[in-house]
Formats: sequence, structure tokens, C-alpha cells
Amino acid sequence: MKLSATRLFPLLLVFALALLSFWLERTLREEQKPPSLRRHDPDFLVENFTLSKFNAAGALEATLAAAKMVHYPDDNSTELLAPRIVHSKPGEPRLRLSAERGTLSHDGEEVFLYGDVQLLREGGAGYAEARMHTSFLHLVSGKSLVRTDREVTIAEPERLLSARGMEYRNDTRQLFLREQVRGRFAPNAKK
Repeated sequence: MKLSATRLFPLLLVFALALLSFWLERTLREEQKPPSLRRHDPDFLVENFTLSKFNAAGALEATLAAAKMVHYPDDNSTELLAPRIVHSKPGEPRLRLSAERGTLSHDGEEVFLYGDVQLLREGGAGYAEARMHTSFLHLVSGKSLVRTDREVTIAEPERLLSARGMEYRNDTRQLFLREQVRGRFAPNAKK
């Protein structure tokens, strides 16, 4: 079977019309979006707020406060200025975190902190107070997990640790240091 120009022309015409229809549909769909969804403009801004999260028994689990929160509808992102977090699940050491800025996940379960990140794990029965400092920290609230892939310094009363990359599980108090680990330990005092 030979394809002649008279047989090929209608097929090419139908194909061109299908491409044109596809292009028009995509263009019209993009124009129907509100202008705020086509640009990275905030839809709301909150200043000096505090948000508290409680468990099913009514016990306070976490508090998030910030100087400013800005939400963007185009990508559903939330930015925080000067965030402060207190993570206080029952049965776990209390964590206090602060940073220069941060972002919040869509469901609010994850917080990404940037710039001069400070973490204080309060002391308790069997464990000392610990202070961590880094430039970036990822907090996963539901898993009681904090982690970073950047340089981190951890100071306790008689020891100082530094590493590149860290993961800390607050519920089990397990600390994993990734690489370039260095430590300084004070000698035990003889009684």
C-alpha cells in the first residue's frame, strides 16, 4: 500500500488540529488560575503568633512561635521569621529550638530551621542538659527526630562533640554522628 499525498494530507491535518487543540486547552487552563497562583505572592501573613499542639489526652506536645509567618498559595509553602519551638511530649526530655528563619511542611509535622540554629535539651533524671548549634536543622515532630547534614556542635557539662551530620531521637535519646567526629571529654574526678 502506497501513501500518496492525497491520503497523507488528511492525516497531517487531523494531527495538526489535535496539537492546536492541546495547546489551546493548556493555555486557557493556565489563564483561568487566579493571578496569586501564577505568582509567588503571599495570601496571608501573621506576626507575633504562638501555636500550641496538644495530644488526645490534652497534654501539651509542642509550641511554635515566630515573629512572622508568611504563607504562599502557589506552592503551599510557609516561611517563618525567628521561629522558636518547644517540643515537650510526655515522657521525653523537653527540647527548645530557635533559629533565624524556617519553613513549615504542608501538614505542619516537619520544620526546617536555618541560620544560627540553637537546640537545648533540658536535663532530667539520668541525663544532663545538652546544647546543640548548627546552621540547619530538620525537625520531624511525630518521630521525635532532629537531624542535620551540616556542621554541628554538641555541648554537655563534661564533654564537647562536633561532627558533620547528626541525627538525634529524643524519645530514645540516641545520638548518631555521621562524619568528621571530634570530641573532648573531661576526666572523671577521683573521689
